[in-house]
Amino acid sequence: MADPSEAKGEGSLRKAFGGVLGVFILLLIGTLAFSIRLFSVIKYESVIHEFDPYFNYRVTQFLTKNGIYDFWNWFDDRTWYPLGRVIGGTVYPGLTLTAGSIWWLLNNLNIPLSVETVCVFTAPIFSANAAWATYLLTKEVKGTGAGLTAAALLAMVPSYISRSVAGSYDNEAVAIFALIFTFYLYIKTLNTGSLFYATLNALSYFYMVCSWGGYTFIINLIPMHVLLCIVTGRYSSRLYIAYAPLVVLGTLLASLVPVVGFNAVMTSEHFASFLVFIILHVVAFVYYIKGILSPKMFKVAMTLVVTIGIAVCSAVLAILIALVASSPTKGWSGRSLSLLDPTYASKYIPIIASVSEHQPPTWPSYFMDINVLAFLVPAGIVACFLPLSDASSFVILYIATSVYFSGVMVRLMLVLAPAACIMSGIALSEAFDAFTRSIKFQLPKLFEASPSDAGDTNRGTQDEPTKVDNNTPTEKTEATVKERPSEKHRKKEKKKLEKGKEIKEKGKENADKVSNKPLNAKKLLVLPLEASAVAILLLIILGAFYVVHCVWAAAEAYSAPSIVLTSHSHDGLHVFDDFREAYAWLKHNTDVDDKVASWWDYGYQTTAMANRTVIVDNNTWNNTHIATVGTAMSSPEKPAWDIFNSLDVKYVLVVFGGLVGYSSDDINKFLWMVRIGGGVFPHIREPDYLRDGQYRIDAHATPTMLNCLMYKLSYYRFVETDGKGFDRVRGTEIGKKHFRLTHFEEVFTTHHWMVRIYKLKSPKNRIRGKSKKKTNPKTTSKINSNKNVKKNPWQ
Repeated sequence: MADPSEAKGEGSLRKAFGGVLGVFILLLIGTLAFSIRLFSVIKYESVIHEFDPYFNYRVTQFLTKNGIYDFWNWFDDRTWYPLGRVIGGTVYPGLTLTAGSIWWLLNNLNIPLSVETVCVFTAPIFSANAAWATYLLTKEVKGTGAGLTAAALLAMVPSYISRSVAGSYDNEAVAIFALIFTFYLYIKTLNTGSLFYATLNALSYFYMVCSWGGYTFIINLIPMHVLLCIVTGRYSSRLYIAYAPLVVLGTLLASLVPVVGFNAVMTSEHFASFLVFIILHVVAFVYYIKGILSPKMFKVAMTLVVTIGIAVCSAVLAILIALVASSPTKGWSGRSLSLLDPTYASKYIPIIASVSEHQPPTWPSYFMDINVLAFLVPAGIVACFLPLSDASSFVILYIATSVYFSGVMVRLMLVLAPAACIMSGIALSEAFDAFTRSIKFQLPKLFEASPSDAGDTNRGTQDEPTKVDNNTPTEKTEATVKERPSEKHRKKEKKKLEKGKEIKEKGKENADKVSNKPLNAKKLLVLPLEASAVAILLLIILGAFYVVHCVWAAAEAYSAPSIVLTSHSHDGLHVFDDFREAYAWLKHNTDVDDKVASWWDYGYQTTAMANRTVIVDNNTWNNTHIATVGTAMSSPEKPAWDIFNSLDVKYVLVVFGGLVGYSSDDINKFLWMVRIGGGVFPHIREPDYLRDGQYRIDAHATPTMLNCLMYKLSYYRFVETDGKGFDRVRGTEIGKKHFRLTHFEEVFTTHHWMVRIYKLKSPKNRIRGKSKKKTNPKTTSKINSNKNVKKNPWQ
């Protein structure tokens, strides 16, 4: 017989080894999450991606240079001219403060990294943190094995990689970590009932509010889960501790963020949390009085509580309805309404509908962004029901809501990714556990063919009756002989009476089922050896496909920055650096106070890279200002010149991809300019730009389309490139090839014609131009363009 102390020591040693191995695996997962996001730096260079990250980078530069107090009071006069923008009160400061703190800490440790380098690598660092937070959350739901699997899946999931590659310096870089960590602390508090974790949960929620407007998903999902627990009879003091401090302390902290302020208590996005907060206290009070009163007094008290509760709830609902009814949008923001009603944005807010990431995803998007996880999620949901707990019910609710919202807006695939990884991690962990247990249970049978083993088995079966029964066979025989016939007769009659009673018979059957259930369950979990081995092999192959797809997505699909483009052809790799070429020209060849007009997509980059004042940018807070620019682009030259001149604009920038096949150019975005402009200025009508309901730029295009400013600025001198004016994006020849510009002059066109910059002519120059008939504007503009190309510092 083994010594209990030795067995205990062996178990503790085994547990310690498992803990060390788990920490080592987590370190490897963090390294994987960081390194898989470095393809953009390796293939290109350390550069900021996309449009919004350039604004965040510019804000971080200001913060590190001028300090936190100047940041909160910063009025930026280089954006939204002539209105300007108060930066400190209109941004979510979490990302900026995080990167600024990292930069400050590194410099105090004598690690002199630039602000740009810190901004580039912030997202990969926090992707590792998000993977570890996913481990903690999944561990609270289904154990360590599921947690490690979910963390590994999240470290590589393409949907999250798309927003966290090196250089993707956007709010989601830190917000996804804050989202998962807040959910973990909520579940941890729900499992332990600790007020310490509840306080940490409120602080984590505050960090999420500072980081991203998606915090409203948290403050609505958690109340839904609390209400679900109350309805299903799962109320406990732990539920109260997990939720009540979050609402009180979390709301107070959220109101301290300037961009949120009183919206934390005044908008409809937060009303669900307050309503569930009231319901939770009513239920808690009912449970309290039930424990201190007799059943008779409890009925009387319940009548009183229900009466008062209905009156209070009616008053609160009346106030809420009055507040909601007084708002044109019923207290909801435009983006929230577009989630609740997918058709709302296209009907009423075209500026939101024009953004590509606000469009509904296609079915291939799910396979691209979460790959095989889409097929594992249903199995994970089933595993969460076996058994169903408070924690597992929360992740089920999380996956259900995130699937809906991701179907409305492709950007919210980012919220779905952690839920899909958690469910898939649970499914894979449970599957591996079942298959490996089956192999472990049946593997010893392969070595039972030897005679000695067979003899030992037979001896074991012969000894079993002796071990189980205390009485010997002789004692059993004597007891049987001693029984009297009358007693046997009485027993038979008693059995007949018991069989005639249905209630006792059902109880006996249920008792037999309960006694046999563990044995049957063990038999069901043991699968054939060959099937278990094949299933494990298939799961490994499935995981290998997932890894290959994720690496490809990280290296090819999501690593290319929008500021630098590449294409592969038969003669090799081509790099298109036209954007930086154009911004460098603006920075070195224009005055500091010059104003640049473009569509709002390029506002952040123009301000950050060219350091020039813009009319509109990616913040899109003023729809009328954007509509004014859209109206100018949709108008003929003279009205467009009048609009831009009234805004003190000196240069106009347009993006054109017809020569190289760049599809995200301004001609493809032009209908949104018409729609947004027409929403404010009724004389701009979309049908005037369509021929038989079709958007065309060829010879069949409408006169309004062929004479608008956007068409002329895009296709000016384009026929000189190939003699035909063939647009590679639209796949057709342009309709109007030979025309002159009377109110604008071309000053710079990039090497691949992707960015074209025009200058507004002054009134004197335009009058002289009309009087000088011998001057050829076409030749002059060509000469000016060639001169400017030589000044380009990027060539």
